[in-house]
Amino acid sequence: MNDATVFRTGPLRFATAERFAPPRPVPGGGAAVPDGAICPQPPSRLDAVMGPPHDRRPQGEDCLHLTVTSPAAPASETGNAGAAGNAREAGRPVLLWFHGGGFSSGAGILDWYDGGSLAAEQDVVVVSAGYRLGALGYLVLDGVSEGNLGLRDQLEALRWTRDNIARYGGDPRNITLVGQSAGAVSILLLMRMPEARGLFRRAVLQSAPLSLATRPRAEAREIGRIFAARLGGDPRTAPPADLLAAQARTAAEQQRRTGSFLVPPFGPVEGTDPLPGEGTPLTFDDGAPDVLYGWNADDMSAFPEGPRDTGGTAERTRRTYEEPLSALRAELERAGARVHGYRLDWRPPGSPYGATHCVEIPLLLGAADAWRDAPMLGRLDWTEVDALGRGVREAWASFARTGDPGPLPAPLTALAR
Repeated sequence: MNDATVFRTGPLRFATAERFAPPRPVPGGGAAVPDGAICPQPPSRLDAVMGPPHDRRPQGEDCLHLTVTSPAAPASETGNAGAAGNAREAGRPVLLWFHGGGFSSGAGILDWYDGGSLAAEQDVVVVSAGYRLGALGYLVLDGVSEGNLGLRDQLEALRWTRDNIARYGGDPRNITLVGQSAGAVSILLLMRMPEARGLFRRAVLQSAPLSLATRPRAEAREIGRIFAARLGGDPRTAPPADLLAAQARTAAEQQRRTGSFLVPPFGPVEGTDPLPGEGTPLTFDDGAPDVLYGWNADDMSAFPEGPRDTGGTAERTRRTYEEPLSALRAELERAGARVHGYRLDWRPPGSPYGATHCVEIPLLLGAADAWRDAPMLGRLDWTEVDALGRGVREAWASFARTGDPGPLPAPLTALAR
């Protein structure tokens, strides 16, 4: 990490929510929760690639937490003089991170997503937020849950950032959303939400599998009925462990039916608040955001092939990432967005996965302890990872500051328009 001092605050509770209810903002900007929980979840499907997280967090439904990392001390810790100082300094770009995990695993407060190096080197403020996952976040079941609660959580995290980030030295008028995989899909959906308009200025979409983006409400309701039958009890009162067991049985049944291991059973639903209906065109009446998007050359090496999902890593990556994201770029440009594209070609020596899904994250976030023994990093020493990541962090920060990442450093390749 750069020797510059940074302050990591949190976890902070940015909202509260009863089970299957919308989030409610926390008065006063949120209280510290040192033992902050993460949403109940199964083991990640990517443990074999990333390794399991080394910071084991308790799981619990009080999980709407975030962290803030900034070169400026929080105003609340420095008294009135600090508050005045932060008001003068509140011009730093803000990067709000949403993690991936297929809408079923992960948490923003994990050390993987620490923004210390990014904040210290680039003089930016990094916020990393969690959201509800799996059935707790996306179940559609009549009389129980309307769905899309995880998206509502993300919207609330964005509102919290707008309302509170100045006290950490950040500019609430210059917020860039940054997400990977399901987090990137979430940002694309936020771009489609009327409620999110004007709350952010730029967006970075890392390896967004657009096949995960949304499902029709009728399909989501059928999955909800299957889930309820496999649970055999009331989802409103069942223990979290029972919900996870029913979620696993539902996922197995869906995989048998579809032949695909990629699409999880629970995720965003079209035509369900806060999302507009299916087929609604992407428009930006109040000014289009700048967008940086891309994928990793071997993204699909992280995922097993299902019986109906064959073709090898290169072909599956092309179908899942390259073609859909290229089409998305055209849609964004038609809507007036200024768009930059990249492909990451980094294949760490000794890794059997190549330029796989998630391999760009340690170039941007986290430190040596968080990423030690990650299989996807092969034989590389952290000093080599960190040195390569400096260029990536500079490009992302330049984009957050100006809307232009500048000349992309190796191992990134700029995609022509």
